Amino acid sequence: MPFKSALIVGAGSGLSASLAKLMLKDGMQVALAARSTTKLKEFADLTGARTFECDAAQVYDVEKLFGDLDAARLTPDVVVYNPSYRVRGPLLELDPAEVEKTLAITAFGGFLVAQQAVQRMLPKGEGALLFTGASASVKGYAQSAPFAMGKFALRGLAQSLARELGPQGIHVAHFVIDGGIRSTRRPPDPDKPDAMLDPDAIAETYMQTLKQPRSAWSFEVELRPWVEKF
Repeated sequence: MPFKSALIVGAGSGLSASLAKLMLKDGMQVALAARSTTKLKEFADLTGARTFECDAAQVYDVEKLFGDLDAARLTPDVVVYNPSYRVRGPLLELDPAEVEKTLAITAFGGFLVAQQAVQRMLPKGEGALLFTGASASVKGYAQSAPFAMGKFALRGLAQSLARELGPQGIHVAHFVIDGGIRSTRRPPDPDKPDAMLDPDAIAETYMQTLKQPRSAWSFEVELRPWVEKF
């Protein structure tokens, strides 16, 4: 593993936890950021990962997060952006405030986090930014306009940053998670084995991408169960 310290923003018990476990196993320091760290306490106690409260859509919160990481000597050379928020419904019934919140958390927060991370990566000429996308990153489903807007914007941000920052030594990658992720709230159907994405398997792909030599970097990786239509 070429990197030593990672920050996962929008951390929770699913993909983020799987990814944190693999990073810790590879000897990395891991910081987890979420709007509420209460749900992360048990995982942090078990693994030693550090937790930080942060609303990724708020400028002050993101600036404070990176300042706190610097002070704790946890300045990340890998940053994973996982937060998203969605509101569904017919166009004429959507609450503008909820649409604004969707865009702020799903996309604007990605910009804020990337800006702070890159400020610290550029002087070293290395680092990695990983953005978690969804089916909605490439397909705008009916009655899901806000989420499509947010995920399309996040993908656009990632594309732009990859072209700007790749030649400066920073690996930017976007992951299209095309399907439902298995969890305790969404258990697999025994009649359809492996019909949902295993968070541990997704995390393995993130780690493989991080370990790519710069002569063969991936920008976009699509992950879906073998039965998923696309």
